[in-house]
Amino acid sequence: MSRFLFVVPPLVGHINPAAGVAAELASRGHELAWVCPDPGLVRRLAGESARVFPCAGPVPGEGEGVRPPDIRGPEALKFLWEAFLAPLAEQMAPGVAAAVEEFGPDAVVADQQALAGGLVAERLGVPWATSATTSAEFTDVLAGMPKVALWLDELLHGLRSDIGDPSGTADPRFSPQLVLAFSTPELVGPEARQGEQIRWVGPSIAPRPAAPDFPWDWLDPARSLVLVSLGTANTDVGARFLTECVTALRARTDRVQAVIADPGGALGAQDKEDEQDKDILVLPSIPQLPLLERADAVVSHAGHNTVCEALWHGVPLVVAPIRDDQPVIAGQVTGAGAGIRVRFGRVTAPRLGAAIDAVLHEPDHRAAAGRIRTAFRAAGGTRAAATHLELLATGASLKETP
Repeated sequence: MSRFLFVVPPLVGHINPAAGVAAELASRGHELAWVCPDPGLVRRLAGESARVFPCAGPVPGEGEGVRPPDIRGPEALKFLWEAFLAPLAEQMAPGVAAAVEEFGPDAVVADQQALAGGLVAERLGVPWATSATTSAEFTDVLAGMPKVALWLDELLHGLRSDIGDPSGTADPRFSPQLVLAFSTPELVGPEARQGEQIRWVGPSIAPRPAAPDFPWDWLDPARSLVLVSLGTANTDVGARFLTECVTALRARTDRVQAVIADPGGALGAQDKEDEQDKDILVLPSIPQLPLLERADAVVSHAGHNTVCEALWHGVPLVVAPIRDDQPVIAGQVTGAGAGIRVRFGRVTAPRLGAAIDAVLHEPDHRAAAGRIRTAFRAAGGTRAAATHLELLATGASLKETP
C-alpha cells in the first residue's frame, strides 16, 4: 500500500479528473488524502469520507479574483496568473507542507494549476506527478507572444524562490517525473508536447456522487438530443449566448430536443419557467455523463472536461470559447474535425443553428468524434493513471512504465 496526496485548486473541472484516479487507487488498497482551500467541494466530488487537509487560498470569483467579464487574450491570462494562480500557490504552500509532514505521502499528485503541490514536493524531496486537467499547456500557445512568455517565466521563477527549491529547474506545471495528461494526441494534434515523463491516459471518466434528479421520461427518442453547457465558471457572461441558443433550438423543435445547464440563472426565472416544456429543458445542474450517453451534439464553451466527456462518447461539438484555455481547446476540436467553432460574443441564432445542424447531420464531424472516442478509450483512463502513480510511488524508473 502506498500513500498519495492530491493537491488541487478549488475548481470542479480540476477536482473531478483527480477524483476518478483517486477512486481507482482506493479500490487497489492505497491510502489517499487531499489538500484544497475548499474541503467541502472535494468531499462533494470525491466522496464525503475523503480526508482533506485544509489550506488557505483565494476563492474564485470573489474579492480581487472577480474578473472583468470583457477581458480576453493576454490580458485575461495575466489576470488569471496575478489574481488567482500565483496567490493560490503562495497561500496553499504552508498547508501543503503541513499535510506532507503529517500524512507522509509516497507521492504527491499536483494539479497543473495548484503549483504549490509540485514546488513544495520538490523542496521536501517527495516524488510528485502533475495532474494535467487541461491539454492547452501541451501546445506552445505563447510562441507568438515572447514578451508574455518571458513575463510568465519570471513569475514562475519568483514562485520557486518564495515557496519551492530555489536551486530547482523544473517547470512547476510539468513534473520531470510523471505528467498525467488527461487527453490524447488524437485531440491535441501533431504538435503536442513530447517527453518521456508524459503519459497520455485519456479522460478520467468514473462514477460520480449521485447526480441531480432528471426527468428521463421527458426525452423523445424520435428527436436528436442537444446538450448546452457553459460550465460552472462562466455564469457571469452567458446570458446573451444562452438566449441565442434557445432561439436557434426553438426553430428546430420538430427534430431536436435540448437540455440547457444554467447554474447561474442567466436565462432568468420567467424564461426558465417558460422553457420547462417538451422541447427545451433548462436546469441549474444536469447529470452530464448519463445524458451524454444519449446525446447527439453538444454546445459548449470548450471547457476541457466537457469537450473530453463529449468525445469520450463520440459526440461532436459546437464550441464557443470564452477565455483562458478555451480557445486552445476549441482549436483542438476543430483541428481534429470533431466540431465547429463559433464566436461566443457575436454569434447569432441563425449561425448557431447552422452549426448545430452541421454537427448533427454532416458525417465527417461524427466520424472524427468517433476516432477520438476510440483513442480515448484505448488510452486507459483512470486505471492507466493509477498504475503510473503506483510505479512512481515505488520508485520505478520512467523507462519501466508502459
